[in-house]
Amino acid sequence: MAGHNSMKAYQLELSERLKNATASPSVTVLGVSVGNDRWLVQMNDVGEVLPLSKLTPVALTQPWFLGAANVRGDLYGITDLAAFFTGDATPRSLKARILLASPQFGVNSGLLVSKMLGIRSLADFEPVEEADKEALLCVAGYYKDKEGQLWRELNLRELLRDKKFMQIAV
Repeated sequence: MAGHNSMKAYQLELSERLKNATASPSVTVLGVSVGNDRWLVQMNDVGEVLPLSKLTPVALTQPWFLGAANVRGDLYGITDLAAFFTGDATPRSLKARILLASPQFGVNSGLLVSKMLGIRSLADFEPVEEADKEALLCVAGYYKDKEGQLWRELNLRELLRDKKFMQIAV
């Protein structure tokens, strides 16, 4: 009889957890390091993650625009995200990665980040109010993790619409 009660309690708990999970679906995000900052990018905004490869420089462009990359026959413009935000170039290392924007945006753009910090759930972070000095439009929100570290959520759609970001010519 005791086994029957614990099974019923387990089924009720499981049912409640499933109900809560559907009521507030979790957003899967990719944690990346951009310079000294931690950023979250929604997984559905990222088409692919690539190691840093050979880039073809483009003359007369902004210092943060690194050039073009040929990815299986398609050309992508590659931006050093840290250099774009702060002016400080991302060191080239084996940990550096290029995030290709999802095809849903209709722009062949790639973003150089310092390193990957893993796949996470946005539900694992606590939203916080943060007054960013630069007031970047591409920041969708600010969060703190369980260790109290600050993370910014990248609104890739807004970044790709930003006139400064799209104006690569000097």
